Amino acid sequence: MLINIVLSGDNAVVIALAAKSLPESQKKKAIIFGSFAAVLLRIILTVFALKLLTLPYLKIVGGILLFYIGVTLLAEGEGEEHIEDKGNLWGAIKTILIADVVMSLDNVLGVAAAANGNTLLLIIGLAVSIPLILFGSGIVLKLMEKFPIIITLGAALLGYLAGEMLFSDTAVAPWIAANIPGHELHLGSMHFSIPGLILAAAVVIVGTYLQKRQAAAHAAA
Repeated sequence: MLINIVLSGDNAVVIALAAKSLPESQKKKAIIFGSFAAVLLRIILTVFALKLLTLPYLKIVGGILLFYIGVTLLAEGEGEEHIEDKGNLWGAIKTILIADVVMSLDNVLGVAAAANGNTLLLIIGLAVSIPLILFGSGIVLKLMEKFPIIITLGAALLGYLAGEMLFSDTAVAPWIAANIPGHELHLGSMHFSIPGLILAAAVVIVGTYLQKRQAAAHAAA
């Protein structure tokens, strides 16, 4: 339960990001469907987590996908004028599912370890994610509407997670440990992934640029 409280934060952010451009009538549906699907996917991934994370290049692909999703969600902007292109219910749910699969690759390991092989305990613990993600997404979405800077911070979070995944893939981790050992930034007791920080900044830069370019194109049209 404690692990899920911590791990549900990034899921709530990506659900809120994906739902932000939907019409008001569809936002709640996207949050509900996306949240329950996210929890179901997390349960499935937890069962196969140990095997999945031994597959080489899986995290690299996942990191690239997360970076793309972060840029895309930020580039969509604030306005309702994008609804006809990307702001549809099923498109939002698809984005939520893809992002959740990628983010959960690392997250489910902690839950699986805490369950200690007890499947029933595992499912009960993961069920706690439902209200956490559901209500957390709604709260984050309301905050995004009031404080748009949170949208940028949420997209940056996806970029940060992407950078972490790229450097922890089993195919490259030994080489990185031997050749790039200092890829973490230490600030007192806090540790930050330097690749994560770089990709977080890259998501914001690329996403903001695309957002401005789309706004200019709409204005010209």
